[in-house]
Amino acid sequence: MGLRIDKMLANMGYGTRKEVKKLLKSGVVKIDGVIVKDPKTQVNPSEQVVTVRGEEVEYKEFIYLMMNKPPGVISATEDIVEETVIDLLEEEDRAFAPFPVGRLDKDTEGLLLLTNDGQLAHQLLSPKKHVPKTYFAVIDGEVTEEDIASFRRGVVLDDGYETKPAELVILKSGLRSDVEVTITEGKFHQVKRMFRALGKRVVYLKRIQMGPLVLDPSLEVGEYRELTDEEVEMLKQFRP
Repeated sequence: MGLRIDKMLANMGYGTRKEVKKLLKSGVVKIDGVIVKDPKTQVNPSEQVVTVRGEEVEYKEFIYLMMNKPPGVISATEDIVEETVIDLLEEEDRAFAPFPVGRLDKDTEGLLLLTNDGQLAHQLLSPKKHVPKTYFAVIDGEVTEEDIASFRRGVVLDDGYETKPAELVILKSGLRSDVEVTITEGKFHQVKRMFRALGKRVVYLKRIQMGPLVLDPSLEVGEYRELTDEEVEMLKQFRP
C-alpha cells in the first residue's frame, strides 16, 4: 500500500503537513537508508523502513480509542459552537482523523469508541447486526417488575415506534432506582424515551458496554486510551 511520506509522518504525529515539509527539507528523513526530501514520495510502510533522525517510525494505519465521554460534549467530529469528542483528543491522535462510532447524547456520559477503521465502524453500527449496548441509569421513581416485563416486550415511544425487546435489570429500587438497560438499537434518546413512555424520568445515564467492549473503570470522565490488541481483535471477531 503506497502512501505519501508527508501524510504518513503527519499521521504518526511528526507535526502538521507544513512542519513535516520542513522536516523533510532538513534531510533527517530516510526511506531504507536513503534521504528523502520530496513530500510526495510514495512509501510502503509494511515493506520499507522509514527513519527520522535515525529513529525508526512505527507506522500503524488504524487507531482505536476508548473514551469515557463527559456530559456536555457532543459525539461529532466538528461543530462550530459545541465542544466535540475530537476536541478532547491529543494532537497526534487527531492526526489519524478518527470519528465516533455511533453517538452518545450530549448529556450522556460513558463508553464511546473512536476509530478511523470504517469497516469495523460499519460492522458495529449496522442495524442488521443488533449490537447490544448496556447503560447504567438512575431513574426518578420506583422501577418495578412490570417495567421489566414492558421492556422485554418492547415499549411504544412517543412517536408510535415500538422498540425491540430490551433487558432491564433493577440494581436498587426506591424513590430513586438504579438500573441497567441493554438495548440492541439506537433510536434518538431511546433509553430516556422508553422510561418516559412508562411515566418515569432518567436523571443520569452512562453507557458501560458496547458489544463485547466494556468501559475501563480506571478511565476518569473525559479520559481515553487506545484499545489493547485483544480488545480490537474481540471487536473484529464479534458476531452478535
